[in-house]
Amino acid sequence: MLQEAQKELTIYDSLKGEKQRFESIKEGQVGIYVCGMTVYDYCHIGHARVMVAFDVIVRWMRQLGFDVNYVRNITDIDDKIINRANENGESIEELTSRFIKAMNEDAQSLGCVQPNLEPKATEHIEDMQALISDLIDKGHAYPTGSTEVHGDVFYAVDSFKDYGKLSKRNLDDMQAGQRVEVDSNKRNPFDFVLWKSAKPDEPHWQSPWGNGRPGWHIECSAMSQKCLGNTFDIHGGGHDLQFPHHENEIAQSEAHTGCTYANNWMHVGFINVDGEKMSKSLGNFFTIRDVIAKFHPETVRYFILSSHYRSQVNFSDAALTEAHSALSRLYQALKSAEQYLSNDVELIDAEQAFATDSGMAVIKAMNDDFNVVQALSSLFSLAKDINIAIKSDDKALVSQLASVLKTLAQPLNILQRNPAEFLQASVGEQTDGIDADDIEALITERTQAKADKNFARADEIRANLLEQGIELEDSREGTTWRRK
Repeated sequence: MLQEAQKELTIYDSLKGEKQRFESIKEGQVGIYVCGMTVYDYCHIGHARVMVAFDVIVRWMRQLGFDVNYVRNITDIDDKIINRANENGESIEELTSRFIKAMNEDAQSLGCVQPNLEPKATEHIEDMQALISDLIDKGHAYPTGSTEVHGDVFYAVDSFKDYGKLSKRNLDDMQAGQRVEVDSNKRNPFDFVLWKSAKPDEPHWQSPWGNGRPGWHIECSAMSQKCLGNTFDIHGGGHDLQFPHHENEIAQSEAHTGCTYANNWMHVGFINVDGEKMSKSLGNFFTIRDVIAKFHPETVRYFILSSHYRSQVNFSDAALTEAHSALSRLYQALKSAEQYLSNDVELIDAEQAFATDSGMAVIKAMNDDFNVVQALSSLFSLAKDINIAIKSDDKALVSQLASVLKTLAQPLNILQRNPAEFLQASVGEQTDGIDADDIEALITERTQAKADKNFARADEIRANLLEQGIELEDSREGTTWRRK
């Protein structure tokens, strides 16, 4: 059934500006290339959104039975990298190795699958040089130096008639209406660099155009072709990369191969912070590590999932607190089921779970351009049904519904933790507030107060704990607690 659902998958293509039925180049196989990070600092919450969005896309395609080759590159040579290494007094290799490790730790904390391949720019310099040479030979690029004096190599944008097709920009209009940095070596102000001549004391590689290093845009064209071929299924990244980065990739790659570069273009929406664009200058810049120091990593993942990947999202403590409360309701349903059944909720066969009405609803939602928001709605309906079944004292139904809930949530990689442990995790700083031992002591006191019919004291303890962000839940099995 899931494999049959492959045929119903639709994806919004940024190039065509509409949803289209997904058809992979090779039946049952998918090649995805996502522009990754420039590794000179810790990843921020905007990176987290791209990581999680494509993690879910890859997971869902694999759930449908596709063999997915997920490639996400690493830019490990760049002006910012060079400057940061010089500031720190360390080598570029030390800097980039440290932040690649940090990037992978952050991705893992958010529950993201490791890409099949993570090519580094510095490992593909020869591929980039070969691509540049071909573009020069075909008249799409030009070196600025001479046989005696080496210089840069630029791509001639007006040599590619479809330049601007992804971003829906017309080159003539851009030239008339925009100011760009003037470079006397360029034939056209919008020409972009493919090869940069080396500056003193900068890392460089030998080339036919002199010592230098690649421009940013050529890196992804060379690495994607090396890993996935001339044409592949999906190219993705943040919305901010649509122009000029992805536009320039298309121009380079299609001029080089004569083939369509990517069959589908997917772009993830921006994250704003309290209504403003995230920026270090505004003081509203948050790394993933900043955020998961205050909020449970799965809460952060859920927050990202709770908006469609193409939409803009407003990041705030209030939004994360709301996400934690919503995720907690789902976990609470699983916890209630486990307490009622006196057993852990187990995953069941995916085909069985997705054959249910809830499962079919999730398939319909996810196959509609990965509409996770609608899929989550089906999970909340299941959680509500679990609570009703518990009140009806229907053990068989509770067991079935809870297993279906957990199994349907697996492609989103949520609800896979121990419910009690998640519900006791703090929303705020892990070191803040009342600790678990004190909470348990107050619960014991409250239980005794109720036994003594001292209901005023029992209510007082509940109210005091609630003021500190602790909610109590009474059941036949006793009292449990969770942080709001």
